[in-house]
Amino acid sequence: MADYTVIAAAGRSIERMLNAAFGEDEPVDGSKTRAVLVRTSDFEPNAVSTSIGSPALSIFFYRVDFNKTMRAAWSSIGSQEGRGRLAVDLHFLITPWADNSEFELRIIGKAMQCLETTPILSGPLLHPSAGWGPNESIQVVMEEITTEAVMRTFDSLPTDYRLSVPYLARIARIDSRQAQPDTPVTTLVTGARPGVGA
Repeated sequence: MADYTVIAAAGRSIERMLNAAFGEDEPVDGSKTRAVLVRTSDFEPNAVSTSIGSPALSIFFYRVDFNKTMRAAWSSIGSQEGRGRLAVDLHFLITPWADNSEFELRIIGKAMQCLETTPILSGPLLHPSAGWGPNESIQVVMEEITTEAVMRTFDSLPTDYRLSVPYLARIARIDSRQAQPDTPVTTLVTGARPGVGA
């Protein structure tokens, strides 16, 4: 069952699947497009060429939030089991990087085709670093947010706005370690002396 590494493993799963899709059907003729997980500092103008490169598709996780539908249900199960179970949604943007607009559109089109063709990641499609359970999976869907919200995200990044598509990976579950077995409660009374006040 997944633990705190589930968020990173979900990102690696998406990255690996997109790279496999680019390997099977290269969107930019004569090149090798790669998908890469990025962080905010990778958008720095002097870092883009080395951290992202071209042609490429960046995968930028900009928000992790609890899943409003499953939070109560998993909390209830967790309290009965004596362990934490937190269901989270992972919000991310995919952004193409290439020498011209046609190549960028081909890259984003191929990525969207891949994510639409395989919207459920389970079993061997999940990166093994999280120790997934046999019944665990991640669903990847386009997220319904406004262009203005995407542009506001770019306002906080050290780069100008670029064509990007918002996606949501759900439901990742962060499980705490196995609960400790119940131990008997020992009561100690201090300050009492036998035979006094009897």
